[in-house]
Amino acid sequence: MQTDTIAAIVEQWKRERPDLDAAPMLVVGRLFRLTDALDQQLRPPFQAAGLGSGDFDVLAALRRSGEPYALSAGELSRTVLVTSGAITKRVDRLEARGLVGRSVAETDSRGRLITLTAEGVALTDELIAVHLDNQRRLLSGLGADEQARLAHLLERFASTLTPGDD
Repeated sequence: MQTDTIAAIVEQWKRERPDLDAAPMLVVGRLFRLTDALDQQLRPPFQAAGLGSGDFDVLAALRRSGEPYALSAGELSRTVLVTSGAITKRVDRLEARGLVGRSVAETDSRGRLITLTAEGVALTDELIAVHLDNQRRLLSGLGADEQARLAHLLERFASTLTPGDD
């Protein structure tokens, strides 16, 4: 078994500063380490498809919005939780590849809709299946009950950081 670096760090702080409780690092430090490790293991299929960081998030947001797979830049920004400037850069890359298109919104001629192309739908459908299989593989060390408990605990933890912002 790999040495738990975070536990070792906490033990060092106990030794050096016994007046402080470093136990929160056991959760927060591990979450940071897990985020990095998960990112490294989840990114390769997207890179292999020629997608930049966050591009799949845009494709997936459009695909799961349902037909006609179209959202405004503002809606995408809120769904993907990045700035409208970041959305613009991602949409520019995806449009150059023919995965999305831009059109004038029917209800507001100043607004633009970003829409998945047929090629974008096909690529997103292919990649979401790979992505979910990859996630299942990464979680396979935990049983179904453990995964459900962890999902619940993470939901509760997230709600304490951003109340009402699911």
